[in-house]
Amino acid sequence: MHDDDLIARAKAWLAEDPDPETRGELAGLIDAGDTAELSARFSGTLQFGTAGLRGELGAGPQRMNRSVVIRAAAGLAAYLKKNGESGGLVVIGYDARHKSADFARDTAAVMTGAGLRAAVLPRPLPTPVLAFAIRHLGAVAGVEVTASHNPPRDNGYKVYLGDGSQIVPPADAEIAAEIDAITSLHDVPRPDGGWEILDDTVLDAYLARTDAVLAAGSPRTARTVYTAMHGVGRDVLLAAFARAGFPEPVLVAEQADPDPDFPTVAFPNPEEPGAMDLAFARARATGPDLVIANDPDADRCAVAVRDGGDWRMLRGDEVGALLAAHLVRSGARGTFAESIVSSSLLGRIAEAAELPYEETLTGFKWIARVEGLRYGYEEALGYCVDPEGVRDKDGITAALLITELASQLKEEGRTLLDLLDDLAVEHGLHATDQLSVRVEDLSLIADAMGRLREQPPTELAGLPVTRAEDLTRGTDRLPPTDGLRYTLDGARVVVRPSGTEPKLKCYLEVVVPVSGHAGLAAARARAAELLAAIKRDLSAAADI
Repeated sequence: MHDDDLIARAKAWLAEDPDPETRGELAGLIDAGDTAELSARFSGTLQFGTAGLRGELGAGPQRMNRSVVIRAAAGLAAYLKKNGESGGLVVIGYDARHKSADFARDTAAVMTGAGLRAAVLPRPLPTPVLAFAIRHLGAVAGVEVTASHNPPRDNGYKVYLGDGSQIVPPADAEIAAEIDAITSLHDVPRPDGGWEILDDTVLDAYLARTDAVLAAGSPRTARTVYTAMHGVGRDVLLAAFARAGFPEPVLVAEQADPDPDFPTVAFPNPEEPGAMDLAFARARATGPDLVIANDPDADRCAVAVRDGGDWRMLRGDEVGALLAAHLVRSGARGTFAESIVSSSLLGRIAEAAELPYEETLTGFKWIARVEGLRYGYEEALGYCVDPEGVRDKDGITAALLITELASQLKEEGRTLLDLLDDLAVEHGLHATDQLSVRVEDLSLIADAMGRLREQPPTELAGLPVTRAEDLTRGTDRLPPTDGLRYTLDGARVVVRPSGTEPKLKCYLEVVVPVSGHAGLAAARARAAELLAAIKRDLSAAADI
C-alpha cells in the first residue's frame, strides 16, 4: 500500500473510532509518520474464523478494538436476522481481560440497535457459564469476550449459535461476509441502553447443574491446591466444590484474583513452562492429593499429581483417559469423542466398554456436535463431561469429576497414577508429546507445511510411514482442514497450524505393548526414546 493511501486509510479509521484510547494511539502513529507500524495494522483485517476473532489489542483493523468488535457484532446480528432470528435473544459473557467489559457492552448495544434482545452476564465469569446460559435461556446466539490463555496483550470474541456450540463452516464465512458488507460504523445503531444485565440466577442454575456430574454418595475426600491463573475461575470453582462437599481447595494466593496483566506468568496457560511453579510450591508446603489449575476463562482444567519426590503436570491425554475410565466405571452410556490430535487410547477404552466412539477435527466446535455425545475431550486440557449442560469444554465440571475420581482411588489406597498404570497394562502404553514452534513471521508456518506436503517423510524414528494424509482434502469422516496426518507402525503424527496462536503444532503418539505391571518401566523408556526420535526427525523434515 502506498504511504499516502496508508495515511488516508488510517485517518478514515480514526474518524470513526469510538474509543479515546485507541484514537490517541492511532493519532500518534499518524503524526509520527510511522508507516511500518501503520502498515502492520492496516495491511488487512483481523479474520473472523471458526474461533471467532482473536488478536492483539490496539488501533486498526488488524487489532482487537472497539471498532472491530462493533463490526463483528453487526455482522453477527445481520446473519441472525437473515436466518430468521429477528427479535431473538443474544446472551453475552466476558472475562477480566483489558477491554473485555467494553467489548461486551458494545456487543449488547449493537444487538439492541439491530432489533435483537441482548442480555449480559453480571460480571466476568467463566466461559462455560456463558455456554450454559445460551441453552438455559433459549438464546439464538451467544458471545464470549475472551482470549482464553493467550498473552496479556490479546483479546478475543467467541461466537456460539442457539444449539450452544461454537460456530463451524459455513456459518463463519457467512458471518464474515456480513461483517465485510458494513461500510461505516455510523451505519450501525448503538443505543445507550435497552439490554438486560442478568443477575445470579443463571450462575445459580449452572452451579446446580454441576452437581449432576458426580455420582450420588461418592467419596469427596481428596484435598486440592487450586490456581485460577489470574483468571475468573476462582469464585465459581470454590462454590461448585462447596456444593459438592469436597474439602475447600487451598488457593495459590498470588494467582487467585483476576488480573489482566497476568504478572506471575509469561503466558497464562498451565501448559507453558513455569506457569505452574507457584502451584507446585503451594503443594509442596501443604501436601494435597492433587493440584488443579484453570486457564484464565476457566474452560480448561490442568491436573498435577505427586510423582516420586515431586509434582508433575498430567498431560491432557492422561486426564482425558482417566476421566473416560471413571465415566465407564460409573456406568456412563453414549458416544465418547475426541479430536484427531488427541490420544487413540480413548478409542480403546470406548471399544472395551462397547461404547460408540467418534473422531473429529480439532476444537470443541466439532466435538460438541457429535451425535449422542456423552463425553468429549481434547489434549489441550479441554474436557466436556456434561454435554447436555455445556456443549463446550468446561474446566469447572472437569475439576469436580477428576477430584471425585481421586477421592474414590484414595479410599482404595490408590492414586491417579495407579489407574494410569492399569490402563497402560490393559490397552498398551499410549505416550504422547508435542513439538510446538512459536513464530513471529506466520509465513514460516506456511513454508514448513509446504515442505512437508512436497516431501512427506517416509519414516520417522526408524518407523515406516504407512499412510500420509493431506487433510486439506478431507477424509470419508472428516471435513477439510489445514493439517497433515502420518500413520506409522506403532505411532501417529498430526501437524497443523494453531487456530488461536502463531504456532506450528505437531502432535505425536506412540503405542508400546506392556507385558504386565513389571514391564511398565521398560515400556516407558522405549516410548520416551521413540518420541524423542520422532521429534528430531520431524523437525528436520519440516526444517523448523
